Amino acid sequence: MKAKMIGAMVAVILAGGAAMGQTHAPWPTNWNNWNDPALWATVGNAWNVGELSGVGVGGYGPDRICGAVGYEYRIGKFEVTAGQYTSFLNAVAKTDTYELYSTSMVPPTPFYGWCNIERGGSPGSYTYSVPSDYANRPVNQVSWGDAARFANWLTNGQPTGDQDASTTEDGSYCLKGATDNAGLLAVARIAEANRVQDKKYYFIPSEDEWYKAAFHKNDGVTGNYFDYPTGSDDTPSNILDTTDPGNNANFYQGGYTIGVGICTQVGEFENSESPYGTFDQGGNVSEWNEAIISSVPDSISPARATRGGSWGNHWPDLGAAKRQYGNGYLYPASEDDILGFRVVEVPEPATLAMLALGGLAVVRRRRK
Repeated sequence: MKAKMIGAMVAVILAGGAAMGQTHAPWPTNWNNWNDPALWATVGNAWNVGELSGVGVGGYGPDRICGAVGYEYRIGKFEVTAGQYTSFLNAVAKTDTYELYSTSMVPPTPFYGWCNIERGGSPGSYTYSVPSDYANRPVNQVSWGDAARFANWLTNGQPTGDQDASTTEDGSYCLKGATDNAGLLAVARIAEANRVQDKKYYFIPSEDEWYKAAFHKNDGVTGNYFDYPTGSDDTPSNILDTTDPGNNANFYQGGYTIGVGICTQVGEFENSESPYGTFDQGGNVSEWNEAIISSVPDSISPARATRGGSWGNHWPDLGAAKRQYGNGYLYPASEDDILGFRVVEVPEPATLAMLALGGLAVVRRRRK
């Protein structure tokens, strides 16, 4: 009886998109209009100071100064959704040469919730759909290469056609068909000198871009950061309630926010945004960034990094000190139900050098 009641509660949550009339952050009217300001948070305070992240400040991963960015940029307020990714697949994956779709996107049981994108048809005429109650949840089961191809597609103007240089294989990243780990580790962001003036370029966030948007206090050109991407130094809660009191996220804390593997809709915790206005940089899905960690003890080496923790991680994984890697998930060709991404937008060539002040980086050591 208890199991049936829990299942019924989960069904109500999924059907309504939220529990007990839960509200969410303002959404755009058209999720696929990437010119809509409602999709973006502007990250200013160029040339801010970074801070140390990693094992040396009580976290995880090799120590590195993170968060210093010498230019203004825009980052997605929300994780890329299953609905947005479905539009991408319908545009470029009728044949799906580079396997942008994974059959693991469909959950094996009704309440073990991956992003639930379904594929119909046959090669050359594939079509893709997602149920309405999943469309505004983050896409997962995507590799770093899938995320890079999505960024290329945005840079190329969201064209329709085969997966080639005009759609997914060039633009922000020169992929040339790379799908394996070695090939994807060799891919880099297009050089600044090769970008077209006044053209919008979309990327997977660099670690610094991601970190600054999540943790910097948005208080000028400073080295002041919060411990969590909810604008707080206090440990977040994972409770989904009628009204978000702030400092909440979807993660594991003595139990799951909704259920095993179930992501909340993006922006569900409407009062738990970062100081720059991003949502879910803590919890929901771990998000790919561009960083390569070249030495990973007791794990894979090298690896692409992720940040922010997921529905299945504990609260320390949401924190600024945690440079996530390991667990076998971070080969760039990996796909998993905890892995998703968001994008950044750089409208024209800009200075991308690391912040340096007289050759010395000024950092605040995070408390252990």
